[in-house]
Amino acid sequence: MTLKTILLGAIATTAFASTAMADGHEGARARDGEVKIIYWQAPSILNPYLSGGTKDIESSSLVIEPMGRYDQNGDLVAYLAAEIPTVGNGGVSEDLTSITWKLKEGLKWSDGSDVTSADLVFTAKYCMHPEGGCAQLSKYDGVESVEAIDALTTKITFNQPKPNPYGPFMGGQSPIIQATQFADCLGARAPECTEANFGPIGTGPFVVTNFKPNDVIQMVANENYRTAGKPAFASLTFKGGGSAEASGRAVMETGEFDYAWNLQLAPDVISKMAQGGKGQPISAFGALVERLEMNLTNPSPNLPPETRATVAEPHPFLSDINVREALSMAINRQELVDVGYGDAGRPTCNLVPAPALYASDNTGCLTQDIAGANAKLEAAGWVKGSDGIRAKDGVRLSILYQTSTNAVRQDFQALIKDSWNQIGVETELRNLDASVFFGGDPGSPDTFQKFYADVEMYANVFDGTDPQAYLAAYRCGGEPKPSSQWQGENINRFCDPAYDAMIDELARTGDLAKRGELGKKMNDMLTKDSFTIVPLVDRGRVSAHANSLGGVVLNVFDSELWNAADWYRIGN
Repeated sequence: MTLKTILLGAIATTAFASTAMADGHEGARARDGEVKIIYWQAPSILNPYLSGGTKDIESSSLVIEPMGRYDQNGDLVAYLAAEIPTVGNGGVSEDLTSITWKLKEGLKWSDGSDVTSADLVFTAKYCMHPEGGCAQLSKYDGVESVEAIDALTTKITFNQPKPNPYGPFMGGQSPIIQATQFADCLGARAPECTEANFGPIGTGPFVVTNFKPNDVIQMVANENYRTAGKPAFASLTFKGGGSAEASGRAVMETGEFDYAWNLQLAPDVISKMAQGGKGQPISAFGALVERLEMNLTNPSPNLPPETRATVAEPHPFLSDINVREALSMAINRQELVDVGYGDAGRPTCNLVPAPALYASDNTGCLTQDIAGANAKLEAAGWVKGSDGIRAKDGVRLSILYQTSTNAVRQDFQALIKDSWNQIGVETELRNLDASVFFGGDPGSPDTFQKFYADVEMYANVFDGTDPQAYLAAYRCGGEPKPSSQWQGENINRFCDPAYDAMIDELARTGDLAKRGELGKKMNDMLTKDSFTIVPLVDRGRVSAHANSLGGVVLNVFDSELWNAADWYRIGN
């Protein structure tokens, strides 16, 4: 559904119809025993405002929820909200400067207390606190005020017309947290609130009973969940860690688990697992892109942390666009797809490959060009030494290239290292446990936010089908740094006032064609114009569920666990 039709009010305003109920699987809450989920990236926190890691966002989505979500088609559906606000129903002002959300009546937190507009106001205050570091701050871009109109009604006012007002409180990345529980956790104190961050009181189908960071989460059915008969499962075990291969086997071969996320494996491996007969793979394409981020700042350990976090000290060689472009030119993206994904991957030069409205006609990177990359470096003064490694003014092209531990990613690293060796670039490979790499621990030197390396590789995606907040992540000042407890979305520390101006223009542009043009320009500025981001593969999402698990609907536009309340045991 397009932004235009949403704003006009042509949208379903009731929650997604339960697959379980539609199939006649009514029954008492907690009737189906235990459901077991396995993510090979283990959650380190259950607060998506303190971590941009998918495994943290998705595990927490079982407990804390937003006002609305995006369904499997990318359409907006109401969750805690009575309906999705639009211009047509009066929820979005005619001048697009405000959106008013109304809670469903009778909502309870899992502790039995009432959910009110005060919780929404507090959530906004929590994320927007000037002394804090909110991993989802771009969701609040342009918010001027958030006020409670009455116990159920909350009004958000923007500093200019907002054609896409569905940032705050929409999608798995922007849930509502309880004001009472987090009252003493504002600003710099946010990471210190371990009890709240590890066991948030929520409105979702499950309640945390025990959380072992980077290991396992135990949950039970939320007795105050708003829908009778849901969830079907009395308890839930969320196991983290291991490998994608072990996760797939645990569902499709041994039947030890019911759901395995993100099977980042070679296609022949998945196909063989499916022959185990216990489960089946499911897949869909969205906008998930495996890419390289080029560090624009100097990561030298000889510099203080604040300096390493900002462009005050530019990177000694990646600040040269010729180097960044040559690194991109040397990569054989089709080879990466063939080795790592098969039909579940497509080579791409775009950070935003979908939807089509925002997908740039950017194909220049798809053909590997070793000769051209060598010529570009030579012309820029980077000359090969006796050891075959290029250098200029005493600076060698020696790269520390890091990513998370995963078989496909290590294959990618090896292939890319070989390509870069052919253009005179020395490469040291490092892989880190995903629970650490994608964690939000401000004390760890190994998080992807700190980026204490030259190049790093990962993938992430945005909620829904509109990339406005996703692209806004690269605004000047949004870099993770000590003063923000190392939270922030501008991972590579890109900063260009012209790009910031486009962020603001996109935020006030309502015409869909013009929004598409702006989105493409912003994509190109980050990729083919600056090579700050080097996209590699447009990844299809591949997960798996047990044959005995019903109600699963794979969603690439929100949390994969978005409708866990609808899951049930087939045959019970």
